[in-house]
Amino acid sequence: MKKKIIVAITGATGSIYGTRLLEILQTVDDVESHLILSSAGALTAKHEIGINKQAIESLADVVHNPKDIGATLSSGSFITHGMVIAPCSMKTLGSIANGIADNLVSRAADVILKERRKLILMVRETPLNLVHLRNMTTLSEMGAIIAPPVPAFYTQPKTIDDIVNHTVGRILDTLDISNANYVRRWQGLSK
Repeated sequence: MKKKIIVAITGATGSIYGTRLLEILQTVDDVESHLILSSAGALTAKHEIGINKQAIESLADVVHNPKDIGATLSSGSFITHGMVIAPCSMKTLGSIANGIADNLVSRAADVILKERRKLILMVRETPLNLVHLRNMTTLSEMGAIIAPPVPAFYTQPKTIDDIVNHTVGRILDTLDISNANYVRRWQGLSK
């Protein structure tokens, strides 16, 4: 049985992380990707990386309407391996932290938390205010993994793609999905 991975793309900057994750998941035989693309996420992606909604949706195995609160993803009986929100807006973060399941992104995340599955939030905002930090703390205490896309410069990246691939590769590590082509592993200072 394939691992079902939910990828949500919200309106924060950094849509390249969600789209790159989907591109990589397409190459993994034992994964079935489920996409929830918010309308703000689609607008941001169009502006930032020039990809329209249809092109993003074509990267996923299954596409869910973010307004469909009754979709399969809204039930714990739908078994998934985990969920990644990339990028995760502060609005989405706050909704999840406070149990406001008013769309499929926040409802699916709520289900992931209650079922004790992996919820990875690539939060995108800086600087952070106290509400942001408290919401992150609340979610971390519930078991969510807060993984802002912070570049690793020890990899000596040459391009933006190098930075994005490494960051997405680390997300794949967290999901226990092999990705040797994307992460340059730390070898220590003596190497």
